[in-house]
Amino acid sequence: MKVSQAEPTPDASLLKVLGNWDALALGFGAMIGFGWVVLTGGWIASAGTMGAVLAMITGGAIMGVVGLTYAELTAAMPKAGGEHNFLLRGMGPRWSFIGSWAITGGYITIVAFEAVALPRTAQYLFPNLSQVPLWEVAGYQVHLTWALVGAVAAVVITGINILGVKLAGVAQTFVVVFLLVIGLILVFGSFTGGSATNMEPLFTGGLTGYFAVLVVVPFLFVGFDVIPQSSEEVNIPARQIGRLVVVAVLLATVWYVMTVLTTSSAMPAGEIAQADIATADAMGALFGSDLMARILIAGGIAGILTSWNSLLLGASRLMFSMARSGMLPTWFAKLHPTYRTPVNALLFIGVLSFIAPFFGVSMLGWLVDSGAPSIVIAYILVAVVFVILRRKEPQMDRPLRVGGPGNGGLVIGVAAVVLCLGLLSLYLPGMPAALTPPPWILFGLWWILGVVLLFRIPSGVAPGADAEHELLERLRQRREARRNG
Repeated sequence: MKVSQAEPTPDASLLKVLGNWDALALGFGAMIGFGWVVLTGGWIASAGTMGAVLAMITGGAIMGVVGLTYAELTAAMPKAGGEHNFLLRGMGPRWSFIGSWAITGGYITIVAFEAVALPRTAQYLFPNLSQVPLWEVAGYQVHLTWALVGAVAAVVITGINILGVKLAGVAQTFVVVFLLVIGLILVFGSFTGGSATNMEPLFTGGLTGYFAVLVVVPFLFVGFDVIPQSSEEVNIPARQIGRLVVVAVLLATVWYVMTVLTTSSAMPAGEIAQADIATADAMGALFGSDLMARILIAGGIAGILTSWNSLLLGASRLMFSMARSGMLPTWFAKLHPTYRTPVNALLFIGVLSFIAPFFGVSMLGWLVDSGAPSIVIAYILVAVVFVILRRKEPQMDRPLRVGGPGNGGLVIGVAAVVLCLGLLSLYLPGMPAALTPPPWILFGLWWILGVVLLFRIPSGVAPGADAEHELLERLRQRREARRNG
């Protein structure tokens, strides 16, 4: 893969068309994907009702601390690419590439996850969906009609994003509102038809059960960082963009805690453990109606679409920014001449999501597990660069300064590093939530490609506000030397 980059042209810019609600809907909707529908039963079975709630609150607190570092950096550098720009300024191009590659990999795995989750959910509504058998993957028979549901949706969602970020933002807001209505219905049903007795046992599985829930936190909460990715397209003050990052994390934490409590109140733990899709079955039990279970599934589909849409947007902006800085081929930096969207980056990710459903349901777990460590690596690097910039550039313009002007901000940054390192350790062999071989294989393949691209980036480019310009100049000189050599 040839890495080249021309100097940015004046019209190579994104459009500032998103408002407060658009940005918040992108961040919140990215986090509330499909996991709350299919994984809640497993959380309750692993840790008990309050064990799962405690894990979610812990995870929300960790992500909240990380979100504070993002909030300050996003307000200071409101430019497409988020982590890419933070790390470029504070740690230089190669570290910027590592962090950007990590979060891009996490985003792409979740986009692919949603493409597989959609037909998995649709089959709950249409039991005869699976027709025309194709092949088996990990013991699961893949059917053409089943896979096409996800593949066609990939075409539609990618097309919407190509047609403009404002259209994608409007679609996101509409679906998020529908999702919130479903959540309110679930809460109402829990108060009127639920039982506190059903929530027992409150704790089970000990620390192993607790960590089994905690380990999915990066997957569940990834998405608040879509707000930084789209910040170049948000037409609101930089300080407000930073605040929205933290608000999105708080809202997602409330959502996941609500899902655990309402689901556990609907049925005894034994029935939840045997349920196909526990949250949907819980909705049906609360109202004594199969129709209400189907409505909940509709909410799950809404979650799939919001997460898919947001993370496709975020991943494409990251790839666009990396290409604009010379870290990826210029092909990824191409903007649509009419809609000013990164069309080639969107097409690349769209093709991957189109293919994913043809690998069957087994891909769901593999994608969740393979993307999570990369996401945490990116969070660690952002927290590190937050601390570095606080020390190296104390006078940098920070429209939103978390922790005040003293050492409070440094405490937040160090805490974010330590908490994320602890989270990363949970995936390692020997830990309660250690990953199985297939996710490690997917993780390894992504990073092998990343290492190949990493060493094409010139070394010795100093971090700072001019790092991108210096990198582009080095790449231009390298190309000239090759032509003259």
